[in-house]
Amino acid sequence: MTATGPWLRALADLLDRSHRLPPDTLPEAVNAALGDLGVTVTAYLVDAEQEWLRPLPEAGRPLPEPLPIDTSLPGRAYTDVRARAGQDGRLWVPVVDGTERLGLLAVSLPNGLDPEDDAVRDGCRLIAGLIGHLVASKTAYGDLLRRARRSAPMALSAELLWQLLPPLTFATEAVVVSAILEPCYEVGGDAFDYALDGGTLALAILDGVGHGLPAVLTTSVALSALRAARRAGTELAGLAAAVDAGLRSQWTDGRFVTGQLASLDVDSGRLRYVNAGHPAPVLLRRGRAVRALTGGRRIPFGLAFGGPTAAEVAEIRLEPGDRLLLHTDGVTEARNAAGEMFGLPRMADLAERLVGSGLAAPETLRRLSRAVTEHRGTGSGDDATMVLLEWSGEAAARVEP
Repeated sequence: MTATGPWLRALADLLDRSHRLPPDTLPEAVNAALGDLGVTVTAYLVDAEQEWLRPLPEAGRPLPEPLPIDTSLPGRAYTDVRARAGQDGRLWVPVVDGTERLGLLAVSLPNGLDPEDDAVRDGCRLIAGLIGHLVASKTAYGDLLRRARRSAPMALSAELLWQLLPPLTFATEAVVVSAILEPCYEVGGDAFDYALDGGTLALAILDGVGHGLPAVLTTSVALSALRAARRAGTELAGLAAAVDAGLRSQWTDGRFVTGQLASLDVDSGRLRYVNAGHPAPVLLRRGRAVRALTGGRRIPFGLAFGGPTAAEVAEIRLEPGDRLLLHTDGVTEARNAAGEMFGLPRMADLAERLVGSGLAAPETLRRLSRAVTEHRGTGSGDDATMVLLEWSGEAAARVEP
């Protein structure tokens, strides 16, 4: 770290301001803290569909236009999670909360500060890191930060579901979990979850029957039952029974949830899993899709009317660098105007190419999701949710600025 005293003082100033900071005045507070350096910034947040970087409004300053992720230098800084200097002298710095990509800072430097200088870049990275934490923590206290990330109104079902999901990306020194869900404004019953405790990573992907709010309510009960049992110390096989019981306690009309539950020992790579009527996840090893994990089969959650159905727990041993791609049927069954499905082979082939290009997990999923959306076009379809698990220290390093 080569950040100098002025940058550290600005960081401390922003931290002092943050304790009683209203969410809608975050941009003003950032620029006030940077005032002594002669630096001004514009903060951009990624939109819900991860296509545009949308500016946060700041009192007294005109609102810039949104920036496209796929066709701009700032978008490249966002996708690579690396600071980049533009020809106009501005420095584009990723904003993350931990390893969750949130957006970007456009940093305008005064004469005498070089955007290629390590001390300047480290100073900007420190400020951007604190902003990421502030965006994550302040979002709960107002609506502006959420509103800034939307290009359309949220349906009731989507508004409910997004409140239940964990951050899209999480990483430690040894493992990365990343997820994506589309369409983000009109969701059905898809959800995902993860939790890391004591060296064990719990992972889940769920797909409630139906569409809209009824499907989301079904999945919400399944997700809550799963979390309650997991937090009570229940083992993997018992988690499946807990989801069954949670659904049966609320409905007797035959509604169900398909899903995949998994548990990874982060130290050894031992992966145990249960599949409740869900598409099998794909294992990628050394950049190739080598197999689908077809074990651990049982009926979908909620259909065990005669009592809990014992789950057969399957097990494999991951190798360092392995990736596991979980998905809902809305990915492979997405159809274009001609009725052609996206399909498992296409998904696996594209995943191989994206992994082979060295992309980090969240960017791999973003591009996979864009490919599904483009294939489907304007037609309606089921939710398309993916979760990518990477058991790799190298992969974990790629998601950090």
